[in-house]
Amino acid sequence: MDEKPEIERDHKRLGRELDLFTFSDDVGKGLPLWLPKGATVRRELERWIVDEEIKRGYQHVYTPDIAKLGLYKKSGHYPHYKDSMYAPIVIDDEEFMLRPMTCPHHFELFLSKPHSYRELPMRIAELAKLYRYEQSGELMGLQRVRSFCLADAHIICATEEQAAEEIGKALDLIEHATGVFGLAYGTDYHYRLSLGDRANTEKYYKNDAAWEKGEGLLRELLEKRGSHFVEAKDEAAFYGPKIDVQMKNVNGKEDTAFTVQYDFCMPDRFDLTYTGEDGTKKRAFVVHRSSIGAIERIMAFLIEKYAGAFPLWLSPIQVAVLPVSEKQAGYAQEVYEELRNAGIRAQVDASNESLGKRIRNAKTEKTPYTLVVGDEEMGTETGTLEGREGKIGALPTQEIILRLKAEIENRS
Repeated sequence: MDEKPEIERDHKRLGRELDLFTFSDDVGKGLPLWLPKGATVRRELERWIVDEEIKRGYQHVYTPDIAKLGLYKKSGHYPHYKDSMYAPIVIDDEEFMLRPMTCPHHFELFLSKPHSYRELPMRIAELAKLYRYEQSGELMGLQRVRSFCLADAHIICATEEQAAEEIGKALDLIEHATGVFGLAYGTDYHYRLSLGDRANTEKYYKNDAAWEKGEGLLRELLEKRGSHFVEAKDEAAFYGPKIDVQMKNVNGKEDTAFTVQYDFCMPDRFDLTYTGEDGTKKRAFVVHRSSIGAIERIMAFLIEKYAGAFPLWLSPIQVAVLPVSEKQAGYAQEVYEELRNAGIRAQVDASNESLGKRIRNAKTEKTPYTLVVGDEEMGTETGTLEGREGKIGALPTQEIILRLKAEIENRS
């Protein structure tokens, strides 16, 4: 985390000051409302991760936010996860639940038709809206909420070796994402190997041999990658061990940002099988993973990481176009339209404030670039560009567009 007073980086404060998100007592605790600027940042994150996952062989799907209670009894989330689930909803004499996770839905998708070993691994991904009951005292800004969107996926594998390979690829994706965000291992995040407790059969699926094998597989994988990690007992999912990516907020509280989980329970519960090379039915293996975790939580971390000054590709407003006086208002509008048509998020500030005050306002709003247009710029069809690193100078509009688009595409 870059040096800056903690209170200046607190995402709850910045979210309010920068018009990113809000909460309403009438809507309910822990249920964030996204304002246009925050929605823009979120949309960029979502578009980027979906495109990145598709490039890596994921098949993106949509499934309902609700399902029959029996589905969660089948998966074991109910009663294992009962305390974190919303109460059942009775419709037509049947009980339904708002989903706390996506895996049962994705398994039902897999079961919709038979599969061959040639189709595996099958990477089923979704930006999934989930609902979990967090205790009131645990709610905290975007970091702990009751409704969130998870960049989720379930990878159906043919063998343990294939599952291990997919876990490695999931970690590759996570490390690529942290690199794009400018997050450094050891400084901004670390790995935790989350283990089960063989004695706690109420919390964990009972299969000692599978726990030993699964935990050993993840430990060996991290060691082979040369990744430093800590081990934590009693932090696993009820169906298997996991590798958690842990981050701290500005107040020093640690939370899991992303996770990769090895599951030896659900293939049995859902009878997940495929036809092997020899023509017989074989049991599949499952990897759960969240690439950038919950969009709400990664937003909280990134707001604090950047102190609200998002890199250009994520900034809600990328350029503030500032006419020196009313005389250049028409030209400023033309420049704005050129930027907008090129896919650059811009706004014109032609208010009655002094130019100096409008430049300060743009900086207060964390806008990466200001583009000042006066008589000279209007006469030469240029604009004077200034970024966070200082003044760049007068450039033709098309050159400015090319320069900004390159920075956006590089996510630098």
